[in-house]
Amino acid sequence: MFELWVPITLTAAFLQCLRTALQKRLNARLSTNATTFARYLYGFPLAFVYVGLLLAVAGLELPALNATFALYCLVGGVAQILATSLLIHLFALRNFAVGTIYSKTEVVQTALFGVVILAESVSFGGLLAIVVSMVGVILLSLVGQPAASQTAGGARSRAWDYRAAVIGLLSGGCFAIASVSVRAAALSLEGDGIILSAGLVLACMNFLQTLLLGFYLGWRERVQLLAVVADWRAPALVGITSVLGSGCWFTALALQNAAYVRILGQTELVFTFLASHLLFRERSRPSEIAGVVLIVVGVVLLLWLR
Repeated sequence: MFELWVPITLTAAFLQCLRTALQKRLNARLSTNATTFARYLYGFPLAFVYVGLLLAVAGLELPALNATFALYCLVGGVAQILATSLLIHLFALRNFAVGTIYSKTEVVQTALFGVVILAESVSFGGLLAIVVSMVGVILLSLVGQPAASQTAGGARSRAWDYRAAVIGLLSGGCFAIASVSVRAAALSLEGDGIILSAGLVLACMNFLQTLLLGFYLGWRERVQLLAVVADWRAPALVGITSVLGSGCWFTALALQNAAYVRILGQTELVFTFLASHLLFRERSRPSEIAGVVLIVVGVVLLLWLR
């Protein structure tokens, strides 16, 4: 019953948890765009090295790249950048709990886009896993957030909630498009194996993202661009953990239905919860524990009923 995509996805979730912690520390010194740029700038060379090793050591042959591959790499790269920017923008809103919850519809939207773009359906067990894990994620997202009714002013509160919900849905949608695009790009290649295809998607997509964000920073945030290059140690660490995590994500997405990968990827929140509880001795609320349990139950349902 062992499937390679399962441990790869769990590794990706753990590395994303680690990368997020490093990015938060780096973001105290750099702007959000610069922090994201560091992730790509110091990551894409390693991705090309990885592809080179697969070609040289494993003896694989480079598949012929095509227009479909290039299109999905571009769409996926832009969608990932937009998704991240929209998610961060939620924190500028007075009441962003609603938006955060809506952004977690990424898994549902991934399943929908998977049907539309790749004609990949989700089983009943997969749908059940999505629902259960979504409830768990919502419980974790609500921890520490003020209720919408606590916001002063009824009409003003609804406007803020509506705006947060729209931004959250757009963020989740962009993340979903990015995930499906990665899978579509990998599947568009004909070659010696899906592992090499995923590596090529990672290298090309990160390179495109480096160019796009580098151009933007050079135009609007030149000081931040220079800071990323001048103080390279911390950004390089973010880039390394990012490319390792993305490599695992992309490989898992190439091997399995994107919606299933994203359901299992919710274990990132479980890793974060365990770190706060075991390493930092933070007290856990009943809703947090219930949320983590539901995510785990959703994962078990996915692996058992899929």
